[in-house]
Amino acid sequence: MSEPAFFDGIIKILFVCVIITSAYIITTKNLISLVKVYALQSLALVAIALSLAWYENAAILLAIALLTLVFKVIVIPYFIATVQEKIRITQDIEFHFLSPTSSLLISLALMIVVYITLSRILSQTPPQGSLFFFGAVIGISLVMMGMMVMFSRKKAISKVLGYLSMENGVLLFGLFATELPFIIEFLIVIDLVILILLTTILTVGIDSTLEEYHNRLHRFYLWEEQEESS
Repeated sequence: MSEPAFFDGIIKILFVCVIITSAYIITTKNLISLVKVYALQSLALVAIALSLAWYENAAILLAIALLTLVFKVIVIPYFIATVQEKIRITQDIEFHFLSPTSSLLISLALMIVVYITLSRILSQTPPQGSLFFFGAVIGISLVMMGMMVMFSRKKAISKVLGYLSMENGVLLFGLFATELPFIIEFLIVIDLVILILLTTILTVGIDSTLEEYHNRLHRFYLWEEQEESS
């Protein structure tokens, strides 16, 4: 069963949006923009899931779209932006081993390798021009691009956003190439929330003494009520 032309076109436009946001996440040094672009990338995945839910009439895809919208477009970006404002970090100008340009070129090369590899592996499955094939290629490529961010960045927040981008790649691959039960996506989101909480603690206190760590926690008002009661 072939996809309607308009449906095929919408999904491919959203694929382009995902690739552009991934390239921006790799190259940008502005952490505020990084969070916004991650939210935009997640929103593109929401649109893809909704389009598939409408086309396939699948309730589980609608549930995944709603879950992605709540957590990855609203809750997690807001949480990271709040932490970022508290610790007053706006730029990640230092890179490990790779510059933004070299990271982008390597990511492009990896995408080509993934395309060629899947072309051979999936030679007996739907044609290479299908959404199934492109979804699998872009999903795996997005995972690798997220790994590139984690490998090349120094700030904890940047590494977390790289991890979150990797999870978006897993979700995209699952939407087109495998069955992704709602419970698995729910557990992944829980894992992401826990990761964000742990990273917040590390970001605030990893480079401080116990006294400095206590003072930094005042920015989050975590100890205010205890001190007032005492």
